Amino acid sequence: MSDYSAIGAGPRPRHLIPSGACDSHVHVYGPAYPVAPTSPLPPPVQATTAVLMELHRRLGVERALIVQPSAYGFDNAATLDGIRDYGAGARGIVVVPPGTDEAELAALDRAGVRGIRFHMMPGGLLDWDDLPGMAAQAAALNWTINLQLDGRTLPDHIEQLRSLPCKLVIDHIGKFLEPVGIDHPGFRALLELLDGGRCWVKLSAPYETSRTGPPSYEDVAVLGRALAAQAPQRVLWASNFPHPGAQANRPEDAGLMDAVLDWFADDAARRLALVDNPVELYGF
Repeated sequence: MSDYSAIGAGPRPRHLIPSGACDSHVHVYGPAYPVAPTSPLPPPVQATTAVLMELHRRLGVERALIVQPSAYGFDNAATLDGIRDYGAGARGIVVVPPGTDEAELAALDRAGVRGIRFHMMPGGLLDWDDLPGMAAQAAALNWTINLQLDGRTLPDHIEQLRSLPCKLVIDHIGKFLEPVGIDHPGFRALLELLDGGRCWVKLSAPYETSRTGPPSYEDVAVLGRALAAQAPQRVLWASNFPHPGAQANRPEDAGLMDAVLDWFADDAARRLALVDNPVELYGF
């Protein structure tokens, strides 16, 4: 499904969305931006910043973290333009090559960038060997490392992740590519990282890994509820707009938002995920 013409006219969430709410993982695209040869999928080029802003007006969201999509490789133009066009309520995550100099990183910081993306999936350009040096550069700028991986592999990397000198944010409930229970070693490793005080996790995109499916995504929801209960000060809400990889069966955004916000105990916990935690991480 690629028609975004009515995205601002759909239903609104039933949950109360507080002022200053942030969508902590979105991508923006456009036909003017060249697709990288490493792109794993054709990008949804009509999913522009203007479309994102229409969606956010409907959802009651005022801020966005725009994450560099794998479709554009190291060319961050779409993301930087998105930060500029969205306005004061936007920050960004980029993908830059190892060895990027301090002057370029400082310029990105002035443009609203607040972190470096490590995408350990097809189309990702950075590897585990790149992480220590780039994490040191991120720490110098008070940036985050934004990490997406198969959560089942977390035990293999936990020592490295625990030793990072900067803040770490893990995508999509850990993105366990095969549904797991709360006793799985990978999920226990995720909880251990959160308990360390320097790691956050995005409660987002349950449709990417769920086998039970909508509306509640119960096999993934059990993990989301456990994360929200154990560490409400370490979780973020995100839409994953425009749902790359799920274009043929794109979820309805207000219903998806409500499904995730149902995982929280109360409005105070939801406010942490929507407002306070993004402010702490990204400096709105």
